[in-house]
Amino acid sequence: MWPMERGTVVVVDDEPNIADLVELYLEREGFRVQKAGTGGAALQAVAEHRPRLVVLDVGLPDMDGLEVCRRLRQTSQVPVIFLTARDGEIDRVLGLELGADDYVTKPFSPAELVARVKAVLRRSDGTASPSEMVQAGGVTIDIGRREVVVDGEVVAFTTKEFDLLRFLAERSGLALSRQQILDGVWGYDWFGDARTVDVHIAQVRKKVGDALQISTVRGVGYRLDTKR
Repeated sequence: MWPMERGTVVVVDDEPNIADLVELYLEREGFRVQKAGTGGAALQAVAEHRPRLVVLDVGLPDMDGLEVCRRLRQTSQVPVIFLTARDGEIDRVLGLELGADDYVTKPFSPAELVARVKAVLRRSDGTASPSEMVQAGGVTIDIGRREVVVDGEVVAFTTKEFDLLRFLAERSGLALSRQQILDGVWGYDWFGDARTVDVHIAQVRKKVGDALQISTVRGVGYRLDTKR
């Protein structure tokens, strides 16, 4: 019996053995896989196949994965998981700032990567009714459309930025620890560190501007305040 069809994943890696291994594990779980070995091919594959998620190697021969992600974010909010041999703090933070949803360092377990793919898709798909709205100051969060309106204008949010803003807005006025935010937004199966929260908070703050305030609570974490 074949596994349930889960949609398309674009796997971008210039090492065929790694791409083939990732393809094998994803196809076992019911995903269709489109492979690309360069950044240019990756952008073309995303445009043609409209995938649910992109697994993106940072080290590519024509342009690095960070640049591919930057270009993707100009037209698409498709979830992105970075694959990389780099393990530096700068790379992780930069990748998250560009809108990546997760970050996996080589060598990695293919089974763990598949688990992360599923976790990111669970978070990005959401289960809210189409009409559900959350209002926070000058920001309207349309849960069903996964759309954020700031002072009357639609602003593009990545999957994780949207989930983070929603989580804070639904708990307006409460001081939330980084661990509470990680558990609520990234899930209990998240493998990263707490600095991920700080990076995404900074991105959300830039996008909402003065429409609402996200305060740093010293020794605790963050609190969303709706007073302007």
